[in-house]
Amino acid sequence: MDCGNSVRWGAVRKGVMLSAEGLGVLLDAERWLFRELDLAVPAGSCLALVGPNGAGKSTLLRCLYGTQDATEGTLRVDGQKPDERSAPFRRSVSVLMDDSALFDEYTPRQHFEMLGVEEPEHGLPEVPARGLSAGQRRRLLLLGAFTREHRVLLLDEPERAVDAAGREWLAGLINDTKGRGSTVVLASHFSPLVDAVADYVVELVP
Repeated sequence: MDCGNSVRWGAVRKGVMLSAEGLGVLLDAERWLFRELDLAVPAGSCLALVGPNGAGKSTLLRCLYGTQDATEGTLRVDGQKPDERSAPFRRSVSVLMDDSALFDEYTPRQHFEMLGVEEPEHGLPEVPARGLSAGQRRRLLLLGAFTREHRVLLLDEPERAVDAAGREWLAGLINDTKGRGSTVVLASHFSPLVDAVADYVVELVP
């Protein structure tokens, strides 16, 4: 990849779960948010997107989930064109974005029942989500994303609103899901988390 970004990258093609060729997003008539982005992320690994606010990390995640179209280039996630409206795609990809939300009237147990997954050991109080602290709400969102069956996991600043102990817990969750063969892409400003989980790093520069 060469789009004016500083990159630490491994050229891996075998078992690729996420690939991009010549990917670019035009921000306005004259400025590209990023361009000529090539990715090849294998199963069981983690790609971290780093860089300042406004560099395009969240935009790239939205492209990977199919909620935003790239201006140019090709993109495949688990062999599929990203499309959040596609049931097969949603069965492959789990996501936590910056606009992910809870149902305030539902308890943690009810959230997992709605997802159709077994409730994990989480230590959260069985009260409606509106009664949870910011950190507890974030843990519930994270648990929902990790507990859903997935082959690819997309995380936008998952460390937000999580304390030091929670960040260690989060790193463990990411490494566990990698160990089960899932591919993880995360955008993060927290370098200790990146160092603990990332196999590949792309630094986006505005």
